[in-house]
Amino acid sequence: MPLMFNTLLKQEGLSLAEVRLLRHKDRSAAKGRSPYELWRDHPEKFHSYQSSQSLDNEPRLTGAYWAAFVVSPTDETLFAGLYSVAGKKVLDQDLPMPHKDGVDQAGSCHWYDLTLTDHLKDLAGRLVVAWGGGYLSWIQRADTQDKVVLELRAAFTEPAFPGYLNFIRPLSGLDSLHTGWVAALRAVKGVYVLTCPKTQEQYVGSASGADGFWGRWQDYVQNGHGGNVGLKSRDPSDYQVAILEVAGTAATPDDVLKMEALWKAKLRTKEMGLCKN
Repeated sequence: MPLMFNTLLKQEGLSLAEVRLLRHKDRSAAKGRSPYELWRDHPEKFHSYQSSQSLDNEPRLTGAYWAAFVVSPTDETLFAGLYSVAGKKVLDQDLPMPHKDGVDQAGSCHWYDLTLTDHLKDLAGRLVVAWGGGYLSWIQRADTQDKVVLELRAAFTEPAFPGYLNFIRPLSGLDSLHTGWVAALRAVKGVYVLTCPKTQEQYVGSASGADGFWGRWQDYVQNGHGGNVGLKSRDPSDYQVAILEVAGTAATPDDVLKMEALWKAKLRTKEMGLCKN
C-alpha cells in the first residue's frame, strides 16, 4: 500500500474536511519568478503571493488549513508547508505582485491571514506527491482528493538538470537557475532557438564562446536583442530559449557556425523568422 498524504494529516490530528490542498504553478508568471522560486528563495514573497487570492476563489478556499504545494522546474509537486487560515478581508490597498510586474489593486482580491504552522514542518521540501487526474484544479479538498506520496527525501535538493535537449526556459528565468544548472549550460557550446511568445517567430543562434550557452544568453538578458538585427526590429519580448544541438568537445567555432546554418535552413528562420544573416 502506498503512503497517502491524508494519512499524514490524520496523524497530525487534523480534520480532512478543514484542509484545502493548493498546488501553485502560475503560468502567467512567464516574466518574473515562479511560485517554486519564491518559496525557495524568498519565503516572505511566497507568503504574500499565496495570501492574495482572487475573489472568485473564495468558495473553494473555505477551510481552516491550507496545505501548500509548489511545482518544481521538473514538474514535481513538492510539499511547501501547512498554513492556518485565521480569516480574510478584501484587499484595502494596492500591493505590488511578488512574482511579476504588476499590482494587485485595492478591492480586486481577498487577502488571507495565513500562518505557517509546525504541522508536517519537517516534510517541507522533502515530500513529493502525485497530484492526480485533476491536474488543472489547483485548489482541492483533502477529504475528497487524497494524494499518493511518491517520494520522501532525506533533505531538500534542487531537481537534477533535465538534459540539454530537454531544457526550455524563458530568458527572464535564467538568473534564478540553480548553480548546478548554470554550470551545465556554461560547459557546452552549440545551437539554440529563441521563440517570441508574442509573435511566435523564431531566431536560431549559436554559442561558441568560453561560457557556452549561458554566456551567450546573458547578452539577451542584458539588452533584449544580443546584437541581432532581427530582434532589434521587434518590440522587447521575454523569449523562450531551448537548445537544438550540442557541439562536440572538439568542435571549432567554424563547426558550430555550420551547425547553426543547417538549423536555419531546416527551420527556415531567414524566410519566416528573425534571422537576417
